[in-house]
Amino acid sequence: MSFTIAIIGRPNVGKSTLFNRLVGQRLALVDDEPGVTRDRREGQARLGDLDFTVIDTAGLDEGPRGSLTARMQEQTETAIAAADALMFVFDARAGLTPTDRSFADFARRADKPVVLVANKSEGRHGDAGALESYALGLGDPIGVSAEHGEGMGDLYDALRAVMPEPAEEADADDSIESGEDVSRRPIRVAIVGRPNAGKSTVINYLLNEDRLLTSPEAGTTRDSISVELDWHGRDFRIFDTAGLRRRSRIEEKLEKLSVADTLRAVRFAEVVVLMMDAQNRFEEQDLRIADLIEREGRALVIAVNKWDLMQGGSARIASLRNDADHWLPQVKGAPVVALSGLTGEGVGGLMTAIQAAYAVWNRRVPTAALNRWFQQAIAASPPPAVSGRRLKLNYATQTKARPPSFVVFCSRADAVPESYLRYLVNSLRETFDLPGTPIRITLREKANPFAHKRKRKS
Repeated sequence: MSFTIAIIGRPNVGKSTLFNRLVGQRLALVDDEPGVTRDRREGQARLGDLDFTVIDTAGLDEGPRGSLTARMQEQTETAIAAADALMFVFDARAGLTPTDRSFADFARRADKPVVLVANKSEGRHGDAGALESYALGLGDPIGVSAEHGEGMGDLYDALRAVMPEPAEEADADDSIESGEDVSRRPIRVAIVGRPNAGKSTVINYLLNEDRLLTSPEAGTTRDSISVELDWHGRDFRIFDTAGLRRRSRIEEKLEKLSVADTLRAVRFAEVVVLMMDAQNRFEEQDLRIADLIEREGRALVIAVNKWDLMQGGSARIASLRNDADHWLPQVKGAPVVALSGLTGEGVGGLMTAIQAAYAVWNRRVPTAALNRWFQQAIAASPPPAVSGRRLKLNYATQTKARPPSFVVFCSRADAVPESYLRYLVNSLRETFDLPGTPIRITLREKANPFAHKRKRKS
């Protein structure tokens, strides 16, 4: 029987947009006007390798008994009763409203697993609303943009946690006999890069079979193909993807669809391997792809393929590390591996680097150690004065991993310069050994307890 999830929330928070995103079609009407959805609508959703039934519902709202609003809510209550879990959606940009708080209690009384979704979280405008939602007591908010498809990887993780494991995975006797922890999920790895970088060749070598089509002609791979791999007792799900060219060169509709599939694979991945051609490495398109991976918050491994074609290759390996840090300072310290998918040289090192990057991406810093570092970092380099006024940074806390994300409480968040945030990020990397992984720092102003009091007249 299919697992069923109902999307609930107040009107106009983007429930139907999220529904359309999950089912992959524009089934539900979407408009800026609140209350477009009235009946509940079901669809078959797919997110990564998760298949489930999703129900779009009318916005939770109160109305007189027998009115249209009341009957719409009855439809929503029916959907909640039929569901196995709930997705409670709120508008991260608007922040919490009294209606959100009221119906958070409604969701708790349903006594079903609840995934808290902070929609419209693109950019920085949704950060405050997402942090504010901790007051609902429904767990960590999952920041997404249903309209732009951002945050789907994090939503996948949240849904996977509330959904039962597939029976075929739970009954794997051979994994139990080998002493492997069957509850440990495979690491999701996407291999991306420019066309003809050798992505499929490397995966074929890992699988020890010609599982994927390869050709000297660029653009052989069109779909994102996922394969399962057991490497020395660790499970991986690896996605081979179409090559990414510059947008100005993409003209055919088929290639546009392939590129969209590749970008989707990046969003669902936990580790992304950026594959480069050894003879044409760190070109502009490579740097653009690396920047995309950093913005998506995925762990990054840089793989330089076809190293067997380089003369004096062993002597040049040392220069790769310096080149990577020079061209990609935003992910300084990301693992760099020289390899050959044809001969297999360096492929083992690639798998080791993937596991190391995954471990760093999941790392949490102890709060006490974090604040000791914070005070030392501020003492070593105090924040600059802006418009003659001193900036006061109070303390920091880590809100989540995957990637490591921190909140710094301060006096004037909008006045802290970007250069000082880069200083804090670089210091975090060095102090807590966080090489290469994206690091997120959000600034939040502390509430002034005296703001509501009027100044006394002199």
